[in-house]
Amino acid sequence: MKFSRQLAVSTLAVIVLAACSSDPKNRREAKDDFNYLESPELRSWTLPEGATPQFYPNYEIPQGDFSGGIGREVDIRPPQQVLELIPGARVERQGSEVTLWLLQQEEMDKVWATVKTMLAEINVQAVEETDDRIETDWVAWVSEDEDVEIGSRYEITRFEANNRYGFKMKLIDWREGGSVKPVTRVNEERYNTLMTNLVTARYDRDLREEAALRAQELVKSIPISMGTDRSGLPVIIARTPYNVLWQELPTLLPKMGFTIEERNQSQGTAKAKYASPDDEFWNEVGLKPIDLEPGEYTFLFGDLGNRTSINVTDSDGKPVAENLLRSLEPLIATVIKKGQ
Repeated sequence: MKFSRQLAVSTLAVIVLAACSSDPKNRREAKDDFNYLESPELRSWTLPEGATPQFYPNYEIPQGDFSGGIGREVDIRPPQQVLELIPGARVERQGSEVTLWLLQQEEMDKVWATVKTMLAEINVQAVEETDDRIETDWVAWVSEDEDVEIGSRYEITRFEANNRYGFKMKLIDWREGGSVKPVTRVNEERYNTLMTNLVTARYDRDLREEAALRAQELVKSIPISMGTDRSGLPVIIARTPYNVLWQELPTLLPKMGFTIEERNQSQGTAKAKYASPDDEFWNEVGLKPIDLEPGEYTFLFGDLGNRTSINVTDSDGKPVAENLLRSLEPLIATVIKKGQ
């Protein structure tokens, strides 16, 4: 997606449920029966003379001056939820405003930097800006469940309270199809959340990119050796964390002649089909071809903290012979070294 000041809501990293109808109104409005709007007004209950009234409070209608839409004015779209992608952050709603609370100043500084990066990427200028407050220019939204282009402006602030660090998103101006209008409570909540999710999604992307860079650095030197598991059986030991080695599998195994057919990170398994590489490959790595028959094998990876165990089973689920496992150990080490 090409980011600009015009944001396509449907492309955000946000769960949006939409009806199949092509009419935007039908995505927002309830269908069919609105006969309840023609219901007669309530009348006081008339009791027989001398009767003592007994009422259950379960269905008592609350008293007060309530305002809101009725009939087709009711927006039936599911409410937006803030994506909890910032580790340790707690979401708090005050009316339609969204506040994220963090425990450390360093985390808030990173979130604040993310806000500025995100605004620059979508080409939204700051009308006013201080160290702790940004008032944005218009942000344009295009959505399949809106009749016209939506515009909104925001006040984004950060502050400290009770040894916590808050980040608040507040919608301050609203327009529909270029005309400034009062914003409904539903839309205020919805578009505050959408804008907050742009920040959290961008923050999560940065975290993933940083983790990938750290993993690449760690992978540059992974000592590989033979060892034993808790039962005393031989296994290959990679002296790197499990999640780091797991990220390398899509490139590591194919270079060794294995075509990955299925992976399951939570179970630590990778099913692959083996076909021995050609002579050019073995000459390049400087090793003799391993005595492994073509066929299907399963790699088993065990998380040992700062190390990872590697075992291999055949198509019947039986561990391969120890001599085959020992021949795989230098192959894995060489392929990793040459890959970096």
